[in-house]
Amino acid sequence: MIEFGWGAALLVFLTLQRIAELWWAKQNERRLFAASGVEHGRSHLVLIVCLHATWLLGMWVLAYDRPVDPLFLGVVVVLQLARFWVLATLGRRWTIRIIVVPGENLVARGPYRLMRHPNYAVVAGEFAAVPLALGLPVYALGFTVLNAAVLAIRIPAENAALAGAAAGQTGKSIGAVGAR
Repeated sequence: MIEFGWGAALLVFLTLQRIAELWWAKQNERRLFAASGVEHGRSHLVLIVCLHATWLLGMWVLAYDRPVDPLFLGVVVVLQLARFWVLATLGRRWTIRIIVVPGENLVARGPYRLMRHPNYAVVAGEFAAVPLALGLPVYALGFTVLNAAVLAIRIPAENAALAGAAAGQTGKSIGAVGAR
């Protein structure tokens, strides 16, 4: 018989959260494309999806039955609050894709007042904190490095999309991007 513990509870929460986020992203993508949104950086999306799926699946294999370290669980909780702040700030613009809608203003409130890519900071923190909460320090290090490599592709693509939107508009503000 398989015994599930606090590790499984944390992984259930994260899995359900990711499924809900994917559903919400899909709804937002439909709206953004209907508003003449243009997707950028599609070629690297598969890297992001594979990385996130492998990260979560690997923890299910390695740590569903492990206890959860309270200190790192606290870090995970703070990161989830930051995630919800980002999602609430972007609202209907949040997606896992880079979609620019011509004529819309770039989001500059909430955590976007403090940094350019707060969601990527949250994800980077999660890639380290969740495995550490489950007692997987090598796993945390490995996936943090892999995530940094993917973000080294993703962030310049997103910045280029926003810069291109700004350059292509005369007197209008740049398009909004919703991205994970």
